[in-house]
Amino acid sequence: MELLKKYHLTETPKIVSSSLPGEKSRELLELQKNIEGSIVSYPRSMPIAIKKAKGSIIEDVDGNQFIDFFGGCGVLNVGHCNDFVLDYVKDQQENLIHALDFPTENKLDLIQKIIKNLPESLREDYKVCFGGPTGSDAVEAAIKLAKIKTGRDGIISFKGGYHGMTSGALAVTSDVGFRNHISSLMPNVHFAAFNYPYRSEKNAIGEIDGLAAFEEMLTNSHSGIYKPAAIIVEPIQGEGGNIVPEDGFLEGLVRIAHENDVLVIFDEIQCGFFRTGSFLEFMNTKAVPDIVTFSKGFGGIGFPISGLIYRKEVEAWGPGSHIGTFRGNQVSISAARGALDFIEKFNIAEHTKKVGNYLRDKLETLKIDNPYIGEVRGRGMMIGVEFVKDRNSKEPFAEFVKNFRKECFQRGLLFEVGGHHDNVLRLVPPLITTHAIVDIAFEIMKEAISVCMEKYSKTALV
Repeated sequence: MELLKKYHLTETPKIVSSSLPGEKSRELLELQKNIEGSIVSYPRSMPIAIKKAKGSIIEDVDGNQFIDFFGGCGVLNVGHCNDFVLDYVKDQQENLIHALDFPTENKLDLIQKIIKNLPESLREDYKVCFGGPTGSDAVEAAIKLAKIKTGRDGIISFKGGYHGMTSGALAVTSDVGFRNHISSLMPNVHFAAFNYPYRSEKNAIGEIDGLAAFEEMLTNSHSGIYKPAAIIVEPIQGEGGNIVPEDGFLEGLVRIAHENDVLVIFDEIQCGFFRTGSFLEFMNTKAVPDIVTFSKGFGGIGFPISGLIYRKEVEAWGPGSHIGTFRGNQVSISAARGALDFIEKFNIAEHTKKVGNYLRDKLETLKIDNPYIGEVRGRGMMIGVEFVKDRNSKEPFAEFVKNFRKECFQRGLLFEVGGHHDNVLRLVPPLITTHAIVDIAFEIMKEAISVCMEKYSKTALV
């Protein structure tokens, strides 16, 4: 879309340093290492110090410009420093910033916009509430509401799922690497298998993988699991590798859970807010959850906001049952309003689908000549490319992805790696990314993958 060009710093990134990171970036990275806590992680794989950013382009302190297909970990849905949204932000900053949970026209307008974006048949059924500023806060609130409503305390989550770093959110996150040396998290959490089409096999009668085992967890008295308050699941697994489950899996989960009086929480923190082309991912299915968590992209350009969209019949808490000083920050709310208006004005939902399909089609061409690409998958601007040592065995090839990312970085392209086995290229670019930017990113990937192929071909000959 030609109109979107002006919302980017450029459509042609450039590397001006003789090597990366550049001299000024190296200085700031070293200073960071000495004075900031060692939990810093992203600069380890993307070693730059950022000066400014606009749209899908980041510029570092040395003047190098990079295509950002990392998108602030799926936060920058309408791009860095979007001028349209910033007008809303600046106006709000001059009038009101902090208002606790008092009503404001700003907040009530956003709630109405959220409800308006739900399917028409559901708009009368749902309410919205805001929590603390992060996705983890939303997950904690959803779990709390489910426990209060049901009077039960168990939760079933899914293998490969990521839900956050606070105690309850971490407890329902499956990667035990995040829980090293921590043994006092929320109890009574169990993990079921997520439907992973690339690594699933149809049984003899063609049942959807994972549903029978999940149903047994709830119905077999020898499963060892008390009836839980809720299940929590990402409709598309993000950190798990941008995995889209096969049609019918989410619908089956909801049906089985409801048949057993268990609430359903969909964690749409990463896959929501038009990331897949629809306002929420569940709208691409026939599955309807009881509670939806939102955060990340809802802030449009990186403003922190989170909350719940939940069925009115799930309402179970009273005044003060869930409080927070920074819930529903007025500036973040205004940014979300601006982002929604921008998305509507420029039909970003349709743009997301078109450019997402365009990028996936181009990635499929890489697969033709690269035996290490097992699968290209995704929906909208949430795309995963899984690398394997052999397409028949599907043995994960994390080392290849790691080197591929380094080669892309040196050429001006940023993205993250994830997956159950750290072997998946995860692309979550701003939804306003243009075809021209995709073309350049693809050329970078094509060149980088050729370099990696040559390296591993030589290794195989030794």
